[in-house]
Amino acid sequence: MKQYYSYENFRNDTCKLRDNVKTFEPETIVAVARGGLVLAHCLAEGLDIRDVQSIRTELYDATCKREALSLFGMCSLADVKRVLVVDDIADSGETLAYVMQHLQKNFPEAAFKSSTLFYKKTSIYEPDFWINEADAWIEFFWEKDFSPAG
Repeated sequence: MKQYYSYENFRNDTCKLRDNVKTFEPETIVAVARGGLVLAHCLAEGLDIRDVQSIRTELYDATCKREALSLFGMCSLADVKRVLVVDDIADSGETLAYVMQHLQKNFPEAAFKSSTLFYKKTSIYEPDFWINEADAWIEFFWEKDFSPAG
């Protein structure tokens, strides 16, 4: 079962998420690419954060889960105290758990918090900030509306 997630829902939920993460006072945002890129950009605008970085991960091919997670790239977080890690969904939770562990290991002086639009209760990792509980495959507007397949 798939659930379409529109721009209007995204805009409203992103404003709620922005208001929730303000208490953490992040200095830097790390987007988990590709899913977290749109959300990270919008949160950066809403929080007036210029330092937006990304790490690319691969765990899914379309809707098929791979056997192992791959991580590409590294962030420059020297002298950063508070980092908000952003992804679209904590589905299995493996991606966020891996990214958070990777960043904390490489930058032990920084405080990290995670945020997503969606969280599945079956996830092995619960983000620090999330808006919606998911029980279906979420089809985000940026995936559906801009897909070559339409």
